[in-house]
Amino acid sequence: MSAISLNSFTGRYFTSDIPDVMVSLSSSAVKVVMTLSDTDTGDVYYDETLWPVGGAVSLTDLGTLLEPFARRRLVLGVSLTARQLSSTDAEVASSSSNCEILYSLADVGMSASAFYNSHFLTILDGPKVTAAGRLEYLHYYGSEPASCVATYTDGTTRSFTPSVVSGNGSYTTIDVSPSLFAVEGKAIASYEVTAGSRSQQFLVDCRVPDSAPILIFDNSFGVQELIYCIGTHKVDPSYERKQVRIGTQLRNYRIRETREFHASTGVLTTPMANWADELFRSQEIYVVNIINGQPSVGKEIVITDSKSENSNDDDYLPSFSFTYQYSQRLHNVMQADRAGRIFDNTFDNTFN
Repeated sequence: MSAISLNSFTGRYFTSDIPDVMVSLSSSAVKVVMTLSDTDTGDVYYDETLWPVGGAVSLTDLGTLLEPFARRRLVLGVSLTARQLSSTDAEVASSSSNCEILYSLADVGMSASAFYNSHFLTILDGPKVTAAGRLEYLHYYGSEPASCVATYTDGTTRSFTPSVVSGNGSYTTIDVSPSLFAVEGKAIASYEVTAGSRSQQFLVDCRVPDSAPILIFDNSFGVQELIYCIGTHKVDPSYERKQVRIGTQLRNYRIRETREFHASTGVLTTPMANWADELFRSQEIYVVNIINGQPSVGKEIVITDSKSENSNDDDYLPSFSFTYQYSQRLHNVMQADRAGRIFDNTFDNTFN
């Protein structure tokens, strides 16, 4: 009697720690079929006939295989079926398993099931510093309702319900910008957002420092976060010139411009410093411009160099610096609706 079995491949897993799947069978070949819920048609994604070694077939490094699909929806259903084949390719036995894959490029230190219900989709482990006029969003798995309790400088509190701004049934995005919790005649000091057993505290900087640049980036869980840099921001253009002498005149026949920007996060708290490295490992980053008081996502950029040194010295104040440039080839960028900027449209109002 032929028999085939799969080791445990049920429940939830992060793409960063999907276990190897072992298919045990008595003899002959095995046909492995994998179907993903994220495919456009729901059709088969993986279909291969494999031959066992020592009575087993091992499917390894599945995270690399599934990562691009999990990133599209953050939560991906996977159905895996192994069919043992006879010498004539007839099916003699089969075994199936289903699981849920969560997109993650981080080692979170807990199971995907535990993280699913207890954490927002960020590696930030502690309060986030924000300020009036900034945009703040939180993302989390599922669709549980969220609530917020704001604390004001006079010691009073008030409850709010953050609005849902995005999601796809697998995750939810809520707007938790500090302006939404403002009360006339009061100054907000902090607020805490909860959704189920998840909790995130925000501390409001009453100084409202200028921010340049403001960047939006994809984090390790495939959702976008914002970082407001309050340190020094400089532009350093360079030009590569190709020259030739035509007759008696020297001419530049090609000029290639590279606009490099040097930025600093400014001084960070310890939780914010641990979180800010997400910017430097992100593969998709955009500048956010403020146009007539409204945010607008601008050009895509690429970080070409960064320094995020940290220390546990008592008097150490972490402040990270980095260099970036436009990802597009043409760096001669103008923006008509931001006239008056003498450097570049990523600079803040200090440079008006």
